[in-house]
Amino acid sequence: MTQRDRIFSAPIEKMGDFTFDEKVAEVFPDMIQRSVPGYSNIISAIGMLAERFAKPSSNVYDLGCSLGAATLSMRRHINQENCQIIAVDNSPAMVERCKLHINAYRSDTPVTVVEADIRNMVIENASVVVLNFTLQFLTPDDRLTLLERIYDGLRPGGILILSEKYIFKNNEANELLIDLHHDFKRANGYSELEVSQKRSAIENVMKPDSIDTHKARFKSIGFSSYEVWFQCFNFGSMFAIK
Repeated sequence: MTQRDRIFSAPIEKMGDFTFDEKVAEVFPDMIQRSVPGYSNIISAIGMLAERFAKPSSNVYDLGCSLGAATLSMRRHINQENCQIIAVDNSPAMVERCKLHINAYRSDTPVTVVEADIRNMVIENASVVVLNFTLQFLTPDDRLTLLERIYDGLRPGGILILSEKYIFKNNEANELLIDLHHDFKRANGYSELEVSQKRSAIENVMKPDSIDTHKARFKSIGFSSYEVWFQCFNFGSMFAIK
C-alpha cells in the first residue's frame, strides 16, 4: 500500500535541497499524484505513444525512471518483436523499488533496470526515449548535451517524449499558473507549511525552462517536428520526432 507523503508536514529548521532518497522513494507515488497535475494522463499517453512509435528490434529508454510508472505503461502497450525497454535512474532507493514493481508484472517485452547517471548512458538504436520530469533537474548545458545524444541515438522517425514543469515569460501569467498549482496541492491535502517547505527544498535543484526554450533546443538539434501535446497549469509534456 502506498504511504502518505508527510515529508514536509512538520517544520524543518535547516532546509536542505530536495533529493530522491529513501524517504522520498517510500512515498513517491502519493507525492507525484498529489503534486503534479495531469500526471496519470501523461503516464497513460506515454504508453499510447510508445505503442505507436516502438519498432521491432529496437531499444526504448525511460531516462530518470523513478519507480517505473512510464516503463510499465509502455510495456503494457508495446507489442513488437525483439523490442526491449531500458529504465535508468541514479537513485539506489528508486532503482530497488522500480525492480520490484517491474518484476511484479509479466510481459513479453523485457525490461532492464539500470542504476546510472543518464548523462553517461549510451543511447543507441532507439525508437522511443522518455524523459518524464527528468531534464529539469540537470544543468542547462547538460540538458542540451543529453538531448543531442538522444537525437543521435534515435532511429529516423523515432520519438522523444519530454515531460516538464514550465516557466512563462509573462510574469502575471507565470504567477497565476504557480498559484493554481499550489491550489491543486492544497486541494489534494497539502498544508501551507508543506507547500512552502517543498518549494524551498526544490527551488535550488529544479530549474524549469519555458516551452519556447524547449522548442528552440529541438529545432537547433534537428528534430523534424515537435509540439506540446499536454498541459495542465505549469506542467506539461512534449514530443519531438527525428
